[in-house]
Amino acid sequence: MLNPDPDFVAFLREYPTYPTTHLIDDLRAVEYARLDLGGHIYLDYTGGGLYADSQLRRHHRLLAEHVFGNPHSGNPTSQAATQLVEHAREYVLKFFNADPDEYVAIFTPNASGALKLVGESYPFANGRYLLTFDNHNSVNGIREFAHARGAEVSYIPIALPDMRVDASQLDRELAQPSRNGHNLFAYPAQSNFSSVKHPLEWIEKAHAHGWDVLLDAAAFVPTNPLDLNDVKPDFVPISFYKMFGYPTGIGALIARKKALEKLHRPWFAGGTITVASVQGGKYYLADGATAFEDGTIDYLDIPAVEIGLKHIESIGYDVIRERVHCLTGWLLKNLAEMKHSTGVPLVRVYGPTRMEGRGGAVTVNFYDSKDNAIDHRYIEEEANKVNISLRTGCFCNPGAGEVALQISRVELDVCFTSPGHEERLSIDDFRLCIDGKSSGAVRISVGLVTNFNDVQAFLSFARGLLG
Repeated sequence: MLNPDPDFVAFLREYPTYPTTHLIDDLRAVEYARLDLGGHIYLDYTGGGLYADSQLRRHHRLLAEHVFGNPHSGNPTSQAATQLVEHAREYVLKFFNADPDEYVAIFTPNASGALKLVGESYPFANGRYLLTFDNHNSVNGIREFAHARGAEVSYIPIALPDMRVDASQLDRELAQPSRNGHNLFAYPAQSNFSSVKHPLEWIEKAHAHGWDVLLDAAAFVPTNPLDLNDVKPDFVPISFYKMFGYPTGIGALIARKKALEKLHRPWFAGGTITVASVQGGKYYLADGATAFEDGTIDYLDIPAVEIGLKHIESIGYDVIRERVHCLTGWLLKNLAEMKHSTGVPLVRVYGPTRMEGRGGAVTVNFYDSKDNAIDHRYIEEEANKVNISLRTGCFCNPGAGEVALQISRVELDVCFTSPGHEERLSIDDFRLCIDGKSSGAVRISVGLVTNFNDVQAFLSFARGLLG
């Protein structure tokens, strides 16, 4: 039965396709019942997805009914584990429609682990590392490898209010690759700060100028399909827990084989070699994915990745995207309409206020009736009291945060060169340096099993802040 609430009627009038996503409501009642039983309003899907009960049951049954040993052997239990791992690896490629003759899936602890593999191994000498302002810190961190090898590191700014890239500036930068070295261009398919979806067409544009492309898909693939037969980035880092919640310790680097051949690992480990000698002082790396999977992989949890991918397939990205589109649009519209009695808007949105070219995360700061920013930490504390899970801070995305909060290069230089900060700068030191400005924001992110009542609960919470 439809909710008779007049707000829900208004919502359906604005988003008449929402009922086509009823499968998710049915699923939530059975597979995610713990949300409503515990009174949870979960709005941190960009931080981490939620698992279905059936994912746990299927994985636990697999472990309970079989015996699996370390894959680095040829005994029966080792072979059983190897078969499951390799099947999961094949399924990852199938899920993303990646040709196994062109791509390989390397299991890592998370997306950050996948990015570190690229950073430590990419031949940066005499090359360029180009990235957008709104990259995650694990992408930013690759610049330290680039600097150490003498590469030029350049950032492409994003601009308020929508926090998108200036296309003409991107074109200029891509047209100037280093002619004496390799060139790597990195950007997020979807910003984890502003939720901007950057064009996947940039991949081919960069390739045309001789760049390798690192597409950070961690915030994108939980609610959007990525077809690697259609777009062909060279490196794609993923964290599976962001897609389907469980397991939490496994990610992947999906890499084009011809790009992988350029990587030169700075060390070797157990499992990554065919032969290593102490007396001879030599070693030979294994081929393909094995050369990048250090030590013993998480062979008991990797089968749960395939279970999770099949769970997403059983729902369908079309349904997930429509659900996220409708609820995020309603959230944005209602937040934008909230004003104090003085006429001051309650929130400022960082990123697009319309649904075109954006995902399901809404990042804002709250303001009081005198237009003074309300500390994001206070918002989180108040939300905690009513069991709303959201996220505050800069979300490991300092470039987007600096633009959104209008923190200047001069202010940052003062922070990083102030006496006592030569070795360490804490977040409290940083807040003092930029006194009078927000040092973070509030992110409300809609995801797989968000429903109308979740969004309404948050809107009710927000109205309670009006004066």
